[in-house]
Amino acid sequence: MNTAANANLFSRLFDNLDEPGRLAIETIDGVEISYGELVARTGQMANLLVSRGVRPGDRVAAQAEKSVPALVLYLATVRAGAVYLPLNTAYTLNELDYFIADAEPSLVVCDPSRAEGIGAIAAKVKAKVETLDADGKGSLTDAASMADTAFATVARADDDLAAILYTSGTTGRSKGAMLTHDNLASNSLSLVDYWRFTRDDVLIHALPIYHTHGLFVASNVTLFARAAMIFLPKLDSERIIKLMARATVLMGVPTFYTRLLQSPALTRESTRHMRLFISGSAPLLADTHREWAARTGHAVLERYGMTETNMNTSNPYDGERVPGAVGFPLPGVSIRVTDPETGKELARDAIGMIEVKGPNVFKGYWRMPEKTKAEFRDDGFFITGDLGKIDAKGYLHIVGRGKDLVISGGFNVYPKEIESEIDAMPGVAESAVIGVPHADFGEGVTAVVVCNHGAGITEADVLKALDGRLAKFKMPKRVIVVDELPRNAMGKVQKNILRDTYANIYAK
Repeated sequence: MNTAANANLFSRLFDNLDEPGRLAIETIDGVEISYGELVARTGQMANLLVSRGVRPGDRVAAQAEKSVPALVLYLATVRAGAVYLPLNTAYTLNELDYFIADAEPSLVVCDPSRAEGIGAIAAKVKAKVETLDADGKGSLTDAASMADTAFATVARADDDLAAILYTSGTTGRSKGAMLTHDNLASNSLSLVDYWRFTRDDVLIHALPIYHTHGLFVASNVTLFARAAMIFLPKLDSERIIKLMARATVLMGVPTFYTRLLQSPALTRESTRHMRLFISGSAPLLADTHREWAARTGHAVLERYGMTETNMNTSNPYDGERVPGAVGFPLPGVSIRVTDPETGKELARDAIGMIEVKGPNVFKGYWRMPEKTKAEFRDDGFFITGDLGKIDAKGYLHIVGRGKDLVISGGFNVYPKEIESEIDAMPGVAESAVIGVPHADFGEGVTAVVVCNHGAGITEADVLKALDGRLAKFKMPKRVIVVDELPRNAMGKVQKNILRDTYANIYAK
């Protein structure tokens, strides 16, 4: 818990800036931004936000490609006491309509190409719209460049909201996870210590900045450590391998590691300058872990986090990094495995529901008090919906998800949403969407479809019907047409049987 006068995450990041000339961010085209310049840019952006009517507690929604100004917008929103709402750049207008109506932001920032469509949605909640393109240019930065760099950071308490991130669950639509200033600050500071970050570190930042991993873990941890980051728009294997000669850390999803392993340039020599490779957001296959160690001499450090909790566990910095395990609870975090029916804590090696408690755990779901209540135990533990076990050495292993959530390429995919779209197709009787192991994406979104007699629907027909209706990361990698779905005595579709049946569909 923070004891300073102002618990605002921005204050905790930058109030004690002792070397403003230190490098904070380097862009792909060689532009260098110091810590002092970064703070000045957030001052300009915060002044602009206020001039657009953004007040403390207001939501600022952003669907913008990764750029330094997009990161500045996040920091400036927090600095102004508002609540940052990042939205995946792949979301369609159909999907954005729900998020914007639910969160009721006062300002929406989007790519100029989408301004018209998003403007119509924003108008329903009387939100203003500003633009920001992939190069960090638009009405937002044009106006901010004219503003004053001085800005008095708005005072916030530990428990005040800093961000809302939408997540997927088992019923209904996506839920907005409310994250406080202390959730974000305490977790980042814990990771700085646990992963041994110092001012000498240089992070290769190739993750998106609209979810927990790229925005909060990668960016906040680097900034708290006064380290530097090289900002890449996206995964670029050859460029990343070249950058390893002067970087020290890479944070990635399993896709990063499978793609990098495809390059002959990945060797012990090319990774010699690196001290740490971190993987998360989706399960890293044990085979990938072992192949990486054999090729580079480095053991990937896998950790476990969620939108609702930030990071919960991590394999140790010193000590064995176990393939297929996600390590130990972070300092201050408690993990237990319970019987999903009774809530009773289980013995070591018994599989059950993973529950977590700590300063990292979110405040609740936006405007969903009943849902929030249902997801927490009376003693404050959050029921994650993930199934796992704690082994004899204390390592946590994730074995599946009680909630049928699919995590593909680090993104949460909610099966019911895709099933609803497929079931609405003429000729479709029913469908079931599952995640099965995929070397590149952790899990591949897979649709199993039953057609009406004589309908003759093919895989291509289903994919064509879904195109433009769903974000690309939600699109099934395969569609399998079957005569019927397996069911239990109660008539419930047995997705576990489907997962077993098609477990090797993506095997190489």
